[in-house]
Amino acid sequence: MIVAFSVTPLGVGEDVGEYVADAVRVVRASGLPNRTDAMFTSVEGEWDEVMEVVRRAVAVVEARAPRVSVVLKADIRPGVTDGLSSKVETVERHLSD
Repeated sequence: MIVAFSVTPLGVGEDVGEYVADAVRVVRASGLPNRTDAMFTSVEGEWDEVMEVVRRAVAVVEARAPRVSVVLKADIRPGVTDGLSSKVETVERHLSD
């Protein structure tokens, strides 16, 4: 499964990059395949391991912010691996045609 999520601290002012970086550190330390862009961090793995990483990423922000907003989108396809790369490669292949 692939989960794309964002964690936004509320009540800490406009500059939230430091808080988001804390969450991304948790994801990167997990060892699961992941990718971060301007809007979301995506992480790939089995349900329990991915959701645990999301939980820990939210907790690290929650520890420093009075309120946290989480947006999460999941692509659940049993048996599919390397979806983070293969989905993008498929689109790129179609773009080059």
